[in-house]
Amino acid sequence: MIYDIAELRIDIRNKLKYTDKFCEKYLSPDQTSKTDMVIEVTDEEFKAEKGNSSEFSDGYIENLCIYRKICNRAPEFDRFLFHCSVVEHGGNAYAFSGKSGAGKSTHSKLWLKYLPEAKILNGDKPIIGYNEAAAEDEKFIAYGTPWNGKENRGKKGQAPLKALCFIERAKENSIEKIGIGEAADRIFSQILLPTEQEAAEKTLELMDMFVRTVSAYVLHCNMDISAMQTSFRALVGREFTNNDRK
Repeated sequence: MIYDIAELRIDIRNKLKYTDKFCEKYLSPDQTSKTDMVIEVTDEEFKAEKGNSSEFSDGYIENLCIYRKICNRAPEFDRFLFHCSVVEHGGNAYAFSGKSGAGKSTHSKLWLKYLPEAKILNGDKPIIGYNEAAAEDEKFIAYGTPWNGKENRGKKGQAPLKALCFIERAKENSIEKIGIGEAADRIFSQILLPTEQEAAEKTLELMDMFVRTVSAYVLHCNMDISAMQTSFRALVGREFTNNDRK
């Protein structure tokens, strides 16, 4: 079946039914036109993944392999996988990333709690795309995908990625803008770097443009409303007010 994911037409030839249900919201109404890529998991790829994930169902394992193969091909189309939580607010996207357990999902939920219009675009593994023809502050786009992480928080859609925030736990809230070098170091551990050389080189090229285009911050935070107010002020560029709660 053909799916519309991250503005790509992807022909997924799964053998097990799990992916049919998993990706159903992204099923393309056009099942005949040319596709951008064909994805099919080989027996060897399935067996290798099953050896590492034997506790999961066969359908889940095939589905995991499918997304990895999509993301390994994504750099051909100026796209890459970035491990983060993306919140959409006011037509723009804001990404929260950090080490496992740092609280990116918890902080994203604060935005949802205090900003009624905010939505999770993707809770864990969005695809980030580059559009050279777009305006300077809209060249990178965050896409929702069926792969939303363990909590399955996300939706079909896309929005220009305006800012990136790395989360670190602290008792007091503070935020600082970081330079290109530090942003690149932090991002590198959160992206999928393909094993194929050409795709890996393209991913690094995209990452270089990404850190030069999208403002990046480090948020030292606790988990109350003042943490959300601090990140909102820096990322959105204005104070959070009671009007934002409406």
